[in-house]
Amino acid sequence: MAHIAIVTGGTRGIGEAISKRLLADGFKVAASYAGNDEAAQKFEQTTGARTYKWDVSDFGACRDGVAQVEADLGPVSVLVNNAGITRDGTLHKMTPEQWQAVIQTNLSSCFNMCRAVIEGMRERGYGRIVNIGSINGQAGQYGQVNYAAAKSGIHGFTKALAQEGAAAGITVNAIAPGYIDTDMVASVPERVLEKIIARIPVGRLGQAEEIARGVSFLVAENAGFVTGSTLSINGGQHMY
Repeated sequence: MAHIAIVTGGTRGIGEAISKRLLADGFKVAASYAGNDEAAQKFEQTTGARTYKWDVSDFGACRDGVAQVEADLGPVSVLVNNAGITRDGTLHKMTPEQWQAVIQTNLSSCFNMCRAVIEGMRERGYGRIVNIGSINGQAGQYGQVNYAAAKSGIHGFTKALAQEGAAAGITVNAIAPGYIDTDMVASVPERVLEKIIARIPVGRLGQAEEIARGVSFLVAENAGFVTGSTLSINGGQHMY
């Protein structure tokens, strides 16, 4: 019987690549998204997977969303917390709204989603959770105190939950991507992007499929001895 996997932010960018990889691996995938209906419709048409729209920063929406997925597809045994946003700015110019939006969407969402699936995973004695962090949560980044704080928090959250879930057959790991060739990175000014690539030892941006490959490894049934780990996929830019 195929495992049911939820991928948040699963219809675009890194999330889309993760969803497609898990589909190829034989999982039933529910891809959640926040607002881009056109992208979600295209994803459904090209993959045949189900999409669900809810705000991951809203605890009740996550609870209800997971309940709907389980009603439609079955018990969720795999969760990939990928959804994230940026609201960049230096701290002395950052608004409370910019801070809260990033913390709630990038970090609180991990609590919201994990809380919605953890009891079922514990009852069944099996689960795989992967939280998508960031190189900037490990090394920091100018103009991203909100984003770096949220992503760094994900790494601590992962280690703590891994300890709680281990005896119940639940693994919890994180992936810390470097700079990946997505729409978010494509919006960076060319001269800035050139400087970023110059600092990556392998000399290029990463591909979303390379992150998906890491997720595929961590959610496999035979990956039960890997938990509490952070897998850095950054081309050697930051060795942590």
